[in-house]
Amino acid sequence: MGVLNIPNALTITRIIIIPIFVTSIIYKRYDYSLFLFITAALTDTFDGLFARLKNQKTALGTFLDPLADKFLLVSSFIVFSIYGWIPKWLTIIVISRDVIIITGWFLLYLITGTSHVQPSILGKATIWLQSLLIAYILLISICPSCLICPIYFSGQHQVLQYSPDFIIFTRD
Repeated sequence: MGVLNIPNALTITRIIIIPIFVTSIIYKRYDYSLFLFITAALTDTFDGLFARLKNQKTALGTFLDPLADKFLLVSSFIVFSIYGWIPKWLTIIVISRDVIIITGWFLLYLITGTSHVQPSILGKATIWLQSLLIAYILLISICPSCLICPIYFSGQHQVLQYSPDFIIFTRD
């Protein structure tokens, strides 16, 4: 089985999308950003589906797929935090979680010699919820009237507000 199969091509496409996605945010093309983010999320869905259905799982895909997910989410959270669209502490939590997971995997590998780790339902749900938050913030940047509800962080009411340049969090 070749290394460059459909699932791996989709994963590589997702990795290529990441700098274009970040650039579209920098140049305030939030419509492109949302489109690119949704495209990346769909490639994530379809690469795993194709790999399972067509029995095209590879070591490269097993390595690249979660890496592409992490790069996309961490890049998004960092950029959103820099622009003030989300609180910095949320970005720190997201990155810290990933560092803890990678450190745990590395320690497991050193102790047992096994590098195979299965993602849990909770881990997949976390990635899905983080992706939903990113898509929601991008949607609001395009359509401020799409704000469904205020967002609560750390017991203090914070709502998304739209300005011509970016979305900001404010406290009541």
